[in-house]
Amino acid sequence: MMARFKAGLLSLRDLFATAWWVILLAGIGFAVAYQFVEPAPPKKIVISTGSESGAYYQFAQRYAAILAKNGVTLEVKASAGALDNLARLSNNEAQIGFVQGGVMPPKADPDAEDESGLLSLGSVFYEPVWVFYRGDKVLTRLTELKGKRIAIGQEGSGVRQLAQQLLEANEIPAGDHLVPLAGLKAAEELQQGRIDAAFIIAAEKAPVVQLLLRSPGVHIMSFSQAGAYQRRFPFLTKLTFPHGVADLVRDFPPEDIKVLAPTANLIVRDDLHPALQALLLQAASEVHGKSGFFQDAGEFPSYKDQMLPLSPEAARYFKSGPSFLQRYLPFWLAVLVDRLIVMLVPVFMLLIPLLKVAPAIYNWRVRSKVFRCYGELKFLEDDLKNRFEPTKLRDYRNRLDAIEDEASALHIPLGFTDLVYTLREHVNLVRNIIDKKEASA
Repeated sequence: MMARFKAGLLSLRDLFATAWWVILLAGIGFAVAYQFVEPAPPKKIVISTGSESGAYYQFAQRYAAILAKNGVTLEVKASAGALDNLARLSNNEAQIGFVQGGVMPPKADPDAEDESGLLSLGSVFYEPVWVFYRGDKVLTRLTELKGKRIAIGQEGSGVRQLAQQLLEANEIPAGDHLVPLAGLKAAEELQQGRIDAAFIIAAEKAPVVQLLLRSPGVHIMSFSQAGAYQRRFPFLTKLTFPHGVADLVRDFPPEDIKVLAPTANLIVRDDLHPALQALLLQAASEVHGKSGFFQDAGEFPSYKDQMLPLSPEAARYFKSGPSFLQRYLPFWLAVLVDRLIVMLVPVFMLLIPLLKVAPAIYNWRVRSKVFRCYGELKFLEDDLKNRFEPTKLRDYRNRLDAIEDEASALHIPLGFTDLVYTLREHVNLVRNIIDKKEASA
Protein backbone atom coordinates (compact mmCIF):
# COMPACT_ATOMS: atom_id res chain seq x y z
CA MET A 1 0.00 0.00 0.00
CA MET A 2 2.81 2.39 0.90
CA ALA A 3 4.58 1.59 -2.37
CA ARG A 4 1.46 2.40 -4.35
CA PHE A 5 1.07 5.65 -2.42
CA LYS A 6 4.66 6.64 -3.18
CA ALA A 7 4.17 5.73 -6.82
CA GLY A 8 1.07 7.93 -6.93
CA LEU A 9 2.97 10.83 -5.39
CA LEU A 10 5.73 10.30 -7.92
CA SER A 11 3.26 10.51 -10.79
CA LEU A 12 1.77 13.71 -9.37
CA ARG A 13 5.23 15.20 -8.95
CA ASP A 14 6.15 14.46 -12.54
CA LEU A 15 2.80 15.74 -13.74
CA PHE A 16 3.25 19.00 -11.85
CA ALA A 17 6.87 19.32 -13.02
CA THR A 18 5.62 18.94 -16.58
CA ALA A 19 2.44 21.02 -16.40
CA TRP A 20 3.54 23.85 -14.11
CA TRP A 21 3.64 26.25 -17.05
CA VAL A 22 0.07 25.27 -17.97
CA ILE A 23 -1.02 26.10 -14.41
CA LEU A 24 0.93 29.37 -14.56
CA LEU A 25 -0.66 30.42 -17.86
CA ALA A 26 -4.12 29.45 -16.57
CA GLY A 27 -3.51 31.55 -13.46
CA ILE A 28 -2.43 34.52 -15.56
CA GLY A 29 -5.52 34.08 -17.77
CA PHE A 30 -7.73 33.92 -14.70
CA ALA A 31 -6.15 37.11 -13.30
CA VAL A 32 -6.63 38.94 -16.61
CA ALA A 33 -10.24 37.74 -16.93
CA TYR A 34 -10.95 38.87 -13.37
CA GLN A 35 -10.15 42.46 -14.37
CA PHE A 36 -13.18 42.41 -16.67
CA VAL A 37 -15.58 40.97 -14.10
CA GLU A 38 -18.01 43.31 -12.37
CA PRO A 39 -17.71 43.18 -8.58
CA ALA A 40 -20.58 41.58 -6.71
CA PRO A 41 -23.56 43.95 -6.46
CA PRO A 42 -24.09 45.74 -3.14
CA LYS A 43 -26.85 44.45 -0.93
CA LYS A 44 -28.15 47.93 -0.07
CA ILE A 45 -29.00 50.84 -2.37
CA VAL A 46 -30.86 54.15 -1.93
CA ILE A 47 -33.71 55.58 -3.99
CA SER A 48 -34.74 59.24 -3.76
CA THR A 49 -38.45 59.79 -4.35
CA GLY A 50 -40.74 62.69 -3.48
CA SER A 51 -42.99 63.52 -0.56
CA GLU A 52 -44.26 60.63 1.54
CA SER A 53 -47.79 61.30 0.34
CA GLY A 54 -46.80 61.24 -3.33
CA ALA A 55 -46.84 58.51 -5.96
CA TYR A 56 -43.04 58.32 -6.23
CA TYR A 57 -42.74 57.34 -2.60
CA GLN A 58 -45.53 54.75 -2.81
CA PHE A 59 -44.08 53.15 -5.93
CA ALA A 60 -40.63 53.04 -4.35
CA GLN A 61 -42.09 51.15 -1.39
CA ARG A 62 -43.40 48.55 -3.82
CA TYR A 63 -39.99 48.33 -5.48
CA ALA A 64 -38.43 47.80 -2.05
CA ALA A 65 -40.72 44.84 -1.32
CA ILE A 66 -39.80 43.20 -4.64
CA LEU A 67 -36.06 43.77 -4.20
CA ALA A 68 -36.22 42.45 -0.62
CA LYS A 69 -37.37 39.08 -1.99
CA ASN A 70 -34.11 38.98 -3.93
CA GLY A 71 -31.91 39.86 -0.96
CA VAL A 72 -31.43 43.55 -1.81
CA THR A 73 -32.38 46.30 0.63
CA LEU A 74 -33.80 49.39 -1.06
CA GLU A 75 -33.76 52.39 1.29
CA VAL A 76 -36.52 54.83 0.35
CA LYS A 77 -35.74 58.49 1.01
CA ALA A 78 -38.40 61.18 0.71
CA SER A 79 -37.42 64.43 -1.03
CA ALA A 80 -38.78 67.75 -2.23
CA GLY A 81 -39.12 66.39 -5.77
CA ALA A 82 -37.35 65.71 -9.05
CA LEU A 83 -34.73 68.47 -8.78
CA ASP A 84 -33.84 67.35 -5.28
CA ASN A 85 -33.54 63.79 -6.58
CA LEU A 86 -31.14 64.88 -9.33
CA ALA A 87 -28.98 66.69 -6.78
CA ARG A 88 -28.82 63.59 -4.59
CA LEU A 89 -27.85 61.43 -7.54
CA SER A 90 -25.09 63.84 -8.56
CA ASN A 91 -23.76 63.92 -4.98
CA ASN A 92 -23.94 60.12 -4.65
CA GLU A 93 -26.42 60.44 -1.79
CA ALA A 94 -28.67 58.07 -3.73
CA GLN A 95 -28.10 55.61 -6.56
CA ILE A 96 -31.63 55.74 -7.99
CA GLY A 97 -34.20 58.50 -8.32
CA PHE A 98 -37.53 59.34 -9.90
CA VAL A 99 -37.20 62.31 -12.24
CA GLN A 100 -40.06 63.99 -14.01
CA GLY A 101 -39.68 64.59 -17.74
CA GLY A 102 -38.75 68.12 -18.69
CA VAL A 103 -36.89 69.09 -15.52
CA MET A 104 -33.49 68.82 -17.20
CA PRO A 105 -32.72 71.52 -19.77
CA PRO A 106 -31.95 70.19 -23.27
CA LYS A 107 -28.29 70.08 -24.29
CA ALA A 108 -27.07 72.91 -26.49
CA ASP A 109 -25.41 70.32 -28.72
CA PRO A 110 -27.52 67.16 -29.04
CA ASP A 111 -24.50 65.23 -30.37
CA ALA A 112 -22.26 66.16 -27.43
CA GLU A 113 -21.34 63.38 -25.03
CA ASP A 114 -23.33 63.40 -21.79
CA GLU A 115 -21.13 64.11 -18.76
CA SER A 116 -23.72 64.05 -16.00
CA GLY A 117 -22.76 60.57 -14.83
CA LEU A 118 -26.44 59.58 -14.95
CA LEU A 119 -28.35 57.09 -17.08
CA SER A 120 -32.02 56.45 -17.72
CA LEU A 121 -33.67 53.10 -17.11
CA GLY A 122 -36.61 54.43 -19.09
CA SER A 123 -39.99 55.96 -18.38
CA VAL A 124 -42.22 54.06 -15.96
CA PHE A 125 -45.57 55.88 -16.08
CA TYR A 126 -47.32 59.00 -17.29
CA GLU A 127 -47.65 61.90 -14.87
CA PRO A 128 -50.69 63.86 -16.03
CA VAL A 129 -50.64 67.61 -15.48
CA TRP A 130 -53.94 68.25 -13.71
CA VAL A 131 -55.00 71.87 -13.53
CA PHE A 132 -57.85 72.05 -11.02
CA TYR A 133 -59.70 75.33 -10.63
CA ARG A 134 -62.74 76.87 -8.94
CA GLY A 135 -65.46 78.93 -10.57
CA ASP A 136 -68.49 78.61 -12.78
CA LYS A 137 -66.73 79.55 -16.00
CA VAL A 138 -65.26 76.65 -18.02
CA LEU A 139 -61.53 77.21 -18.55
CA THR A 140 -59.63 75.56 -21.40
CA ARG A 141 -56.54 77.77 -21.70
CA LEU A 142 -53.86 78.72 -19.17
CA THR A 143 -54.07 82.37 -20.23
CA GLU A 144 -57.48 82.43 -18.51
CA LEU A 145 -55.69 81.98 -15.15
CA LYS A 146 -53.97 85.37 -15.42
CA GLY A 147 -54.34 87.35 -12.20
CA LYS A 148 -55.52 84.33 -10.16
CA ARG A 149 -53.80 82.72 -7.17
CA ILE A 150 -52.26 79.49 -8.39
CA ALA A 151 -50.53 76.70 -6.40
CA ILE A 152 -47.49 75.61 -8.43
CA GLY A 153 -45.64 73.28 -6.03
CA GLN A 154 -42.72 73.51 -3.65
CA GLU A 155 -39.22 74.71 -4.42
CA GLY A 156 -37.12 71.89 -5.88
CA SER A 157 -40.12 70.00 -7.22
CA GLY A 158 -40.73 69.00 -10.82
CA VAL A 159 -44.30 70.29 -10.74
CA ARG A 160 -43.10 73.79 -9.88
CA GLN A 161 -40.58 73.88 -12.70
CA LEU A 162 -43.10 72.62 -15.26
CA ALA A 163 -45.85 74.93 -14.05
CA GLN A 164 -43.51 77.91 -14.37
CA GLN A 165 -42.55 76.84 -17.91
CA LEU A 166 -46.19 76.55 -18.99
CA LEU A 167 -47.28 79.78 -17.33
CA GLU A 168 -44.33 81.68 -18.77
CA ALA A 169 -45.25 80.38 -22.23
CA ASN A 170 -48.68 81.94 -21.64
CA GLU A 171 -47.15 85.26 -20.54
CA ILE A 172 -48.12 84.84 -16.90
CA PRO A 173 -45.08 86.15 -15.01
CA ALA A 174 -43.84 85.00 -11.63
CA GLY A 175 -45.15 86.84 -8.61
CA ASP A 176 -46.88 86.52 -5.26
CA HIS A 177 -49.95 85.06 -6.96
CA LEU A 178 -47.93 81.85 -7.60
CA VAL A 179 -48.16 80.01 -4.31
CA PRO A 180 -45.58 77.36 -3.21
CA LEU A 181 -48.14 74.71 -2.26
CA ALA A 182 -48.33 71.11 -3.43
CA GLY A 183 -50.25 67.90 -2.91
CA LEU A 184 -52.94 67.58 -0.27
CA LYS A 185 -52.10 71.00 1.17
CA ALA A 186 -52.82 72.64 -2.20
CA ALA A 187 -56.02 70.59 -2.48
CA GLU A 188 -57.20 71.79 0.92
CA GLU A 189 -56.52 75.44 0.05
CA LEU A 190 -58.39 75.03 -3.25
CA GLN A 191 -61.38 73.39 -1.52
CA GLN A 192 -61.50 76.26 0.99
CA GLY A 193 -61.38 78.84 -1.79
CA ARG A 194 -58.16 80.44 -0.59
CA ILE A 195 -56.56 79.80 -3.99
CA ASP A 196 -58.15 79.75 -7.44
CA ALA A 197 -56.23 76.97 -9.18
CA ALA A 198 -53.62 74.32 -8.54
CA PHE A 199 -51.15 72.43 -10.67
CA ILE A 200 -51.04 68.80 -9.62
CA ILE A 201 -48.75 66.30 -11.30
CA ALA A 202 -49.62 62.80 -10.16
CA ALA A 203 -51.00 59.50 -11.36
CA GLU A 204 -54.76 59.25 -11.68
CA LYS A 205 -54.96 57.00 -8.62
CA ALA A 206 -53.02 59.38 -6.37
CA PRO A 207 -55.04 60.40 -3.27
CA VAL A 208 -54.80 64.12 -4.09
CA VAL A 209 -56.24 63.56 -7.58
CA GLN A 210 -59.04 61.34 -6.34
CA LEU A 211 -59.89 63.90 -3.65
CA LEU A 212 -60.11 66.83 -6.08
CA LEU A 213 -62.06 64.82 -8.67
CA ARG A 214 -64.78 64.41 -6.06
CA SER A 215 -64.64 67.91 -4.56
CA PRO A 216 -67.77 70.05 -5.16
CA GLY A 217 -67.06 73.24 -7.09
CA VAL A 218 -63.66 72.03 -8.31
CA HIS A 219 -63.20 71.43 -12.05
CA ILE A 220 -60.47 70.02 -14.33
CA MET A 221 -59.09 72.09 -17.16
CA SER A 222 -59.27 70.36 -20.54
CA PHE A 223 -56.38 71.76 -22.60
CA SER A 224 -57.85 72.98 -25.87
CA GLN A 225 -54.30 73.65 -27.12
CA ALA A 226 -52.89 70.26 -26.07
CA GLY A 227 -51.46 69.60 -29.53
CA ALA A 228 -49.61 72.92 -29.52
CA TYR A 229 -48.08 72.21 -26.10
CA GLN A 230 -46.90 68.80 -27.30
CA ARG A 231 -45.15 70.44 -30.24
CA ARG A 232 -43.49 73.15 -28.17
CA PHE A 233 -42.54 70.87 -25.27
CA PRO A 234 -41.44 67.50 -26.72
CA PHE A 235 -41.31 65.86 -23.28
CA LEU A 236 -45.09 66.29 -22.97
CA THR A 237 -47.61 63.80 -24.31
CA LYS A 238 -51.20 64.62 -25.16
CA LEU A 239 -53.54 62.24 -23.32
CA THR A 240 -57.28 61.84 -23.06
CA PHE A 241 -59.06 61.29 -19.76
CA PRO A 242 -61.97 59.26 -21.17
CA HIS A 243 -65.60 60.16 -20.64
CA GLY A 244 -66.91 58.30 -17.55
CA VAL A 245 -63.66 56.47 -16.75
CA ALA A 246 -63.40 57.80 -13.19
CA ASP A 247 -66.97 56.95 -12.19
CA LEU A 248 -69.35 55.14 -14.54
CA VAL A 249 -72.33 55.59 -12.21
CA ARG A 250 -71.89 59.36 -11.82
CA ASP A 251 -70.75 59.59 -15.45
CA PHE A 252 -67.57 61.42 -14.47
CA PRO A 253 -65.97 63.07 -16.25
CA PRO A 254 -69.03 64.05 -18.30
CA GLU A 255 -66.89 64.37 -21.44
CA ASP A 256 -63.41 63.55 -22.67
CA ILE A 257 -60.78 65.74 -21.04
CA LYS A 258 -57.49 66.53 -22.75
CA VAL A 259 -54.53 66.61 -20.41
CA LEU A 260 -50.80 66.91 -20.85
CA ALA A 261 -48.33 64.50 -19.30
CA PRO A 262 -44.59 64.21 -18.90
CA THR A 263 -43.32 60.77 -17.93
CA ALA A 264 -41.82 59.72 -14.65
CA ASN A 265 -38.35 58.37 -15.38
CA LEU A 266 -36.20 56.00 -13.39
CA ILE A 267 -32.72 57.56 -13.32
CA VAL A 268 -29.62 55.84 -11.96
CA ARG A 269 -25.96 56.65 -11.50
CA ASP A 270 -23.86 55.16 -14.28
CA ASP A 271 -21.84 53.16 -11.71
CA LEU A 272 -24.87 51.26 -10.42
CA HIS A 273 -24.24 47.54 -10.85
CA PRO A 274 -25.79 46.21 -14.10
CA ALA A 275 -27.41 43.29 -12.26
CA LEU A 276 -29.22 45.73 -9.96
CA GLN A 277 -30.33 47.77 -12.98
CA ALA A 278 -31.86 44.61 -14.47
CA LEU A 279 -33.53 43.81 -11.15
CA LEU A 280 -34.99 47.33 -10.96
CA LEU A 281 -36.37 47.00 -14.48
CA GLN A 282 -38.05 43.72 -13.53
CA ALA A 283 -39.59 45.45 -10.51
CA ALA A 284 -40.72 48.37 -12.70
CA SER A 285 -42.33 45.94 -15.16
CA GLU A 286 -44.21 44.26 -12.34
CA VAL A 287 -45.39 47.54 -10.80
CA HIS A 288 -46.09 49.63 -13.92
CA GLY A 289 -46.72 47.08 -16.66
CA LYS A 290 -50.49 46.83 -16.23
CA SER A 291 -53.05 48.90 -18.13
CA GLY A 292 -54.46 52.12 -16.64
CA PHE A 293 -56.53 55.18 -17.50
CA PHE A 294 -53.80 56.47 -19.81
CA GLN A 295 -51.62 53.49 -20.67
CA ASP A 296 -51.85 50.10 -22.33
CA ALA A 297 -50.63 46.88 -20.75
CA GLY A 298 -46.90 46.48 -21.33
CA GLU A 299 -46.41 50.10 -22.40
CA PHE A 300 -44.06 50.74 -19.49
CA PRO A 301 -41.21 50.69 -18.79
CA SER A 302 -39.99 52.11 -22.10
CA TYR A 303 -37.62 54.80 -23.35
CA LYS A 304 -40.04 57.68 -24.01
CA ASP A 305 -38.16 60.66 -22.56
CA GLN A 306 -34.62 61.02 -23.86
CA MET A 307 -33.43 63.57 -21.31
CA LEU A 308 -30.52 61.23 -20.48
CA PRO A 309 -28.79 58.40 -22.37
CA LEU A 310 -30.43 55.01 -22.01
CA SER A 311 -28.54 52.53 -19.88
CA PRO A 312 -27.04 49.69 -21.98
CA GLU A 313 -28.60 47.24 -19.54
CA ALA A 314 -32.02 48.85 -20.10
CA ALA A 315 -31.52 48.70 -23.87
CA ARG A 316 -30.87 44.95 -23.62
CA TYR A 317 -33.86 44.52 -21.31
CA PHE A 318 -36.25 46.35 -23.66
CA LYS A 319 -35.00 44.26 -26.57
CA SER A 320 -35.05 40.77 -25.04
CA GLY A 321 -36.37 40.98 -21.46
CA PRO A 322 -34.54 39.61 -18.40
CA SER A 323 -31.33 37.67 -19.01
CA PHE A 324 -31.52 33.89 -19.32
CA LEU A 325 -29.93 33.39 -15.89
CA GLN A 326 -32.16 35.91 -14.09
CA ARG A 327 -35.20 34.41 -15.77
CA TYR A 328 -34.64 30.94 -14.30
CA LEU A 329 -32.36 31.37 -11.27
CA PRO A 330 -32.64 33.32 -8.00
CA PHE A 331 -31.05 36.75 -8.31
CA TRP A 332 -27.87 36.14 -6.30
CA LEU A 333 -27.26 32.73 -7.88
CA ALA A 334 -27.72 34.26 -11.34
CA VAL A 335 -25.19 36.99 -10.49
CA LEU A 336 -22.69 34.42 -9.18
CA VAL A 337 -23.02 32.18 -12.26
CA ASP A 338 -22.71 35.20 -14.58
CA ARG A 339 -19.49 36.31 -12.88
CA LEU A 340 -18.06 32.79 -12.99
CA ILE A 341 -18.84 32.52 -16.70
CA VAL A 342 -16.99 35.76 -17.42
CA MET A 343 -13.98 34.53 -15.44
CA LEU A 344 -13.85 30.87 -16.44
CA VAL A 345 -14.78 30.83 -20.13
CA PRO A 346 -11.59 32.68 -21.25
CA VAL A 347 -9.53 30.40 -18.98
CA PHE A 348 -11.11 27.27 -20.46
CA MET A 349 -10.55 28.60 -23.96
CA LEU A 350 -6.88 29.00 -23.05
CA LEU A 351 -6.63 25.61 -21.36
CA ILE A 352 -8.12 23.55 -24.20
CA PRO A 353 -5.09 23.90 -26.54
CA LEU A 354 -2.65 23.76 -23.62
CA LEU A 355 -4.12 20.53 -22.27
CA LYS A 356 -3.84 18.96 -25.71
CA VAL A 357 -0.09 19.65 -25.69
CA ALA A 358 0.53 18.79 -22.03
CA PRO A 359 0.16 14.95 -22.31
CA ALA A 360 2.74 14.82 -25.11
CA ILE A 361 5.15 16.91 -23.03
CA TYR A 362 4.52 14.73 -19.98
CA ASN A 363 5.21 11.58 -22.02
CA TRP A 364 8.39 13.09 -23.44
CA ARG A 365 9.62 14.17 -20.00
CA VAL A 366 9.24 10.68 -18.48
CA ARG A 367 10.77 8.90 -21.50
CA SER A 368 13.67 11.36 -21.63
CA LYS A 369 14.98 10.00 -18.31
CA VAL A 370 15.23 6.55 -19.85
CA PHE A 371 16.55 7.86 -23.15
CA ARG A 372 19.53 9.46 -21.40
CA CYS A 373 20.57 6.01 -20.18
CA TYR A 374 20.06 4.62 -23.65
CA GLY A 375 22.38 7.28 -25.00
CA GLU A 376 25.18 6.25 -22.66
CA LEU A 377 24.51 2.58 -23.42
CA LYS A 378 24.71 3.22 -27.18
CA PHE A 379 28.06 5.04 -26.81
CA LEU A 380 29.43 2.11 -24.80
CA GLU A 381 28.22 -0.42 -27.38
CA ASP A 382 29.88 1.59 -30.18
CA ASP A 383 33.17 1.61 -28.28
CA LEU A 384 32.98 -2.17 -27.80
CA LYS A 385 32.27 -2.85 -31.47
CA ASN A 386 34.48 -0.30 -33.16
CA ARG A 387 37.18 0.80 -30.69
CA PHE A 388 37.59 -2.15 -28.34
CA GLU A 389 40.78 -2.20 -26.26
CA PRO A 390 41.37 -5.19 -23.95
CA THR A 391 43.18 -2.99 -21.47
CA LYS A 392 39.95 -0.98 -20.88
CA LEU A 393 37.74 -3.96 -19.91
CA ARG A 394 37.51 -2.75 -16.31
CA ASP A 395 36.53 0.74 -17.51
CA TYR A 396 33.86 -0.78 -19.81
CA ARG A 397 32.38 -2.75 -16.92
CA ASN A 398 32.39 0.32 -14.64
CA ARG A 399 30.56 2.38 -17.28
CA LEU A 400 27.98 -0.39 -17.73
CA ASP A 401 27.50 -0.75 -13.95
CA ALA A 402 26.95 3.02 -13.71
CA ILE A 403 24.29 2.86 -16.42
CA GLU A 404 22.60 -0.06 -14.66
CA ASP A 405 22.66 1.77 -11.31
CA GLU A 406 21.18 4.85 -12.92
CA ALA A 407 18.43 2.74 -14.53
CA SER A 408 17.60 1.12 -11.19
CA ALA A 409 17.44 4.51 -9.47
CA LEU A 410 15.08 6.07 -12.02
CA HIS A 411 11.81 7.36 -10.51
CA ILE A 412 9.32 6.45 -13.17
CA PRO A 413 5.49 6.48 -12.87
CA LEU A 414 3.93 3.01 -12.84
CA GLY A 415 2.53 3.48 -16.32
CA PHE A 416 6.07 3.71 -17.75
CA THR A 417 7.92 1.01 -15.74
CA ASP A 418 8.05 -1.23 -18.82
CA LEU A 419 10.65 1.19 -20.21
CA VAL A 420 12.93 0.57 -17.21
CA TYR A 421 12.68 -3.21 -17.48
CA THR A 422 13.38 -3.05 -21.21
CA LEU A 423 16.42 -0.83 -20.51
CA ARG A 424 17.76 -3.34 -17.98
CA GLU A 425 17.39 -6.15 -20.53
CA HIS A 426 19.39 -4.11 -23.02
CA VAL A 427 22.04 -3.48 -20.35
CA ASN A 428 22.39 -7.26 -19.98
CA LEU A 429 22.77 -7.60 -23.76
CA VAL A 430 25.72 -5.19 -23.68
CA ARG A 431 27.12 -7.05 -20.66
CA ASN A 432 27.09 -10.23 -22.75
CA ILE A 433 29.06 -8.39 -25.43
CA ILE A 434 31.67 -7.43 -22.84
CA ASP A 435 31.83 -11.01 -21.55
CA LYS A 436 32.40 -12.32 -25.09
CA LYS A 437 35.08 -9.69 -25.75
CA GLU A 438 36.84 -10.62 -22.50
CA ALA A 439 36.70 -14.35 -23.32
CA SER A 440 38.14 -13.83 -26.79
CA ALA A 441 40.90 -11.57 -25.49
